[in-house]
Amino acid sequence: MHILLVEDDSLLADGIVTALKRSGFAVTWLDNGKTASAYLAAESPDILLLDLGLPDMDGMDLLQQVRQKQFPTQVLILTARDSITAKVAGLDAGADDYLTKPFEVDELLARLRVLERRLGNAPTALIQVGPVTLDTAHHLALLNNEPINLSRREYMLLKALVEHVGIIQTKEGLEGKLYSWGDEVSSNAIEVHIHNLRKKLPADFIRTMRGIGYMVPRQ
Repeated sequence: MHILLVEDDSLLADGIVTALKRSGFAVTWLDNGKTASAYLAAESPDILLLDLGLPDMDGMDLLQQVRQKQFPTQVLILTARDSITAKVAGLDAGADDYLTKPFEVDELLARLRVLERRLGNAPTALIQVGPVTLDTAHHLALLNNEPINLSRREYMLLKALVEHVGIIQTKEGLEGKLYSWGDEVSSNAIEVHIHNLRKKLPADFIRTMRGIGYMVPRQ
């Protein structure tokens, strides 16, 4: 799951990025509206965390850009504008959620999990596919109810696959969910993660669709 954070307060942004990465999200942080606008013209992040009080433009203009392009991106506004009028305006303009500053990181993460479930096929924080269960609220992977020791990116990759059971995920699409913008990604990074996951999961749980990508079939 790839999140774009648009926030000009570097101290706040650093804390958010750290918390999100610990929770298994890939995060790109931009601190101004113009750069974010250029990014959104070329990319469609899964979730946009958007501050309204940007130094060079109003965040509402970025929200309008996302909705005009009809991106499936879920938008969560993070702002100090706490009036009912501002909240109504943001939600009516197309935001999926609205969180006023200051806020607790745990609440932000809970709201992100809700938005994440809207993008996937899982109605709750527990995703079960055959003998494999993911507890996305606690970032746990279980095999036959026993914990599986996964690295952060192995967990992110498994989550990306089981959230879309029966749907082929391309290598490029998976890279976008695991890595932030600007990260150096080796050409075989996904293959290595898949190889490591397969050693910890049932045989044929992850299938290679030759020349296309990878898929977890319906069990």
